[in-house]
Amino acid sequence: MVLPKFDSSVQQIKYNVLKEVARLAFSKELLNHYDEIPAKLFPGPEAVFRCCNHKERAIVIERVKLACGGDYRNENIIQVIAPACDECPLGGYVVTGNCRGCIAHRCQSVCPKGAIHIDPITHSAQIDKTACVNCGLCAKACPYNAIIEYKRPCEVACKVNAISMDEHGVSKINNDKCIRCGACVTACPFGAIMDKSYILDAIEILQKSENGKNYPVVAVVAPAIATQFKYARLTQVVSGIKALGFSYVVEAALGADMVAYQEAVELKEKGFLTSSCCPVFVNYIEKYFPKLAGNISHNLSPQAHIAKYIKERDSKAKVIFIGPCIGKKMECQKPVERQYTELALTFEELLALFGAKEIDLATLPDSLLDDASYYGRIFARAGGLTEAVTQVLKEQKETDFVFRPIASDGISNLKPLLTKAQNGNCEFNFIEGMACEGGCIGGPGMISHTMRDRSEVEKYGKATSKQTISENIAEHQ
Repeated sequence: MVLPKFDSSVQQIKYNVLKEVARLAFSKELLNHYDEIPAKLFPGPEAVFRCCNHKERAIVIERVKLACGGDYRNENIIQVIAPACDECPLGGYVVTGNCRGCIAHRCQSVCPKGAIHIDPITHSAQIDKTACVNCGLCAKACPYNAIIEYKRPCEVACKVNAISMDEHGVSKINNDKCIRCGACVTACPFGAIMDKSYILDAIEILQKSENGKNYPVVAVVAPAIATQFKYARLTQVVSGIKALGFSYVVEAALGADMVAYQEAVELKEKGFLTSSCCPVFVNYIEKYFPKLAGNISHNLSPQAHIAKYIKERDSKAKVIFIGPCIGKKMECQKPVERQYTELALTFEELLALFGAKEIDLATLPDSLLDDASYYGRIFARAGGLTEAVTQVLKEQKETDFVFRPIASDGISNLKPLLTKAQNGNCEFNFIEGMACEGGCIGGPGMISHTMRDRSEVEKYGKATSKQTISENIAEHQ
C-alpha cells in the first residue's frame, strides 16, 4: 500500500497508532490486544525518541487512549499528553550571547523587579527567573537585541492565549478560552497535544450497518479532499471510502451550494452578516466578540446542512463527515447538529482506516463524485464562500443590494476585522471567516499540512458538470 509522505515523525506515529487501533477494531480484537499496541509499534529494546523505552511506551498508551476516544470527563476534543510534554524550554526572557556587557546596563535600569544582575567578570546581564515577571521591558531596552522571549510552539500557535504551563512545566489548555482550532496539535514538535478520535465509533457504525443491510452509512467529504491522496485519483479515493463499508459518498460542497444561496437571502434581510461555515470562527465570535453573535448566519454549516438534507430523505441513514477540521468534531456534538451528523473524522483518520483494511487506492476502479457546483467546491479555500455568495446574487439578478464583502483567514487576521465590526465602524457588510490559514486546505486534520494547494481546489471545482448554483439546488429539491 502506497502512503503519502508525512510532514514529520509525529504524524507517522499518530498514523501508526490510529491504524493499529482501527485494525484491531475491525477484527474485533481491540479489547484483547489493547496493551500490546505500544510494544508492537516500538518492539526494540532501545528507545526511538525518548529517554527510555518504558517512557516511550507509556506515551503511546496515552496516544492509544486518545485514539479510542480520550478522556470523556474532559469536554475538549483537544488534550495534552502530559508525559510527552517535557522537553520545551520553560519560557520567558533569556539573555543570549549577543550581550556585549555594555556600561549603560539599560536592561537593569528598566527592570521593575530588580531581576537583572550583572556578572562581575563578564559584565553580561543575567536574569533571576524567580523574580522576573516577563514584562519584556529589558528586551525593549537592550540596544543589541540580546534579550529574547522563549515561547513554546503551542503557545505561539494559539492565538487566543488558551495555553499555559502548570506547576510541573506541562502545557495545559484553558477550555473556556480554547476555540478548538487545533493549531497547537500541529505545532507541537513532540506530539504532546492530540485531538480525540472517534474512529472506533465510526467502525462500530459501519460494522452494525452490515454493508447497508440495516441502514445506509453516508460519507460526507469536504472539498479539501482534492488536495490530499496525491498518489491516487479522487475517484479512486471515493471507491476506497465505499470499500470501507460506506453505502455512498456525498460532497459537503453540495451543502455549500445550499448554504451560499440561503446566506445571500439572509444577508439581504439583515444587512450585516458573518459566515457560519467554519465552526472555529463561530466559536471565536461567540467567546471573544459576543456582541456580534447575533450577526452570525443562522444557516447550518455546509456539512450539517447536507447531513440534514440526507436525514430528511432517509431517517435511518447514519452520516459521517470526513474532512480537514478538528473543530468539526466539536460541531457534531452541538444540540442541533448532532441530530444530523453522527461524528466527524479527519483525513488523517481516513488514511488510517485505509491502512487498517489494507486498501490500496491506486488499484481501485473509479467512482464518480459530481454533486456540487464549482462555487460549492471552492469553499475549501479562503474567499470561496464570498465568490459563491457573489454568484448567487448574480444568478438572482439582484441589483438593489450592494454587496460589500471581506474574506479573511487566520485568527490573527480576523481579530482586527471583528473588532471594527463590533465597534460599528466597518465599511463591509459581510465577513467570511476561516480560522485556518488558507481556509480549510490549511486544516489541522490534513494528511500533509504543506499541501495548501489552491490550484488543486480550482482544478477540482472546474471538473464538475454543474453549471450554476441555482440549477444545482433545483436539481436536488
